[in-house]
Amino acid sequence: MKTLIVHAHPEPKSLNGSLKDLAVSTLRGAGHEVRVSDLYAMKWKAVVDAADYGPHASSPLKVAADSGRAFDAGALTSDVRAEQDKLLWADTIIFQFPLWWYAMPAILKGWVDRVFTYRFAYGVGEHSDTRYGERFGEGTLAGRRALLSVTAGGPRSHYAARGINGPVEDLLFPIQHGILYYPGIEVLPPFVLYGTDRMTAADHPGVAAAWRQRLLTLETTEPIPFRPQNYGDYEIPSLHLKEGLEPAGRTGFGLHVRG
Repeated sequence: MKTLIVHAHPEPKSLNGSLKDLAVSTLRGAGHEVRVSDLYAMKWKAVVDAADYGPHASSPLKVAADSGRAFDAGALTSDVRAEQDKLLWADTIIFQFPLWWYAMPAILKGWVDRVFTYRFAYGVGEHSDTRYGERFGEGTLAGRRALLSVTAGGPRSHYAARGINGPVEDLLFPIQHGILYYPGIEVLPPFVLYGTDRMTAADHPGVAAAWRQRLLTLETTEPIPFRPQNYGDYEIPSLHLKEGLEPAGRTGFGLHVRG
């Protein structure tokens, strides 16, 4: 297995840094190849601008179209091309980050904004009466698997179905479904650690054991059964879920998960 770890925390000695290091040692110890994109250590540029597209940038800037032209011409900046190459190399991608303000850190969102360009991560495939492009289960990154490894400061009860923060599945849906599944990546159930602001040294062995177990079962873990776009569950071109396919009583984001 070839694994890319995309790590987003500014402190190397943080819990997130330790989880990243443990993932590297565990996977390499099991005979897997591992590459790491440590975004803070790399001083990753987190904002999209015209410099990303060189002579293919228009005025006014049109991010989607301009990024697609630059991608097709092989003219994206070297840092972006390197990350796209890592994604194409990988079988599995692990995203290691803290949940900040109900989302990923800005530097990681900036990685997505710059790396998931038009014609690479989206804007591919046939658009017709029966297909709406290759996305949500198809696309450039199909055949790969991803796992979010997330730390949250609040206790588990705050992220339960009736918790004040909302279910963690809902908070992560925009990332898991909207960013990862969109270009075809299968998404494994996340590894979430709660109450991390109150963890003590006595908690660390149990956390490490649980994380090792997840890492060593990546290849056999069933992905979240998100509904593929072009295989009959949705009306095209409205992309509304067909009537009667939802389990009784299910609403919201859960409509887009089978079973």
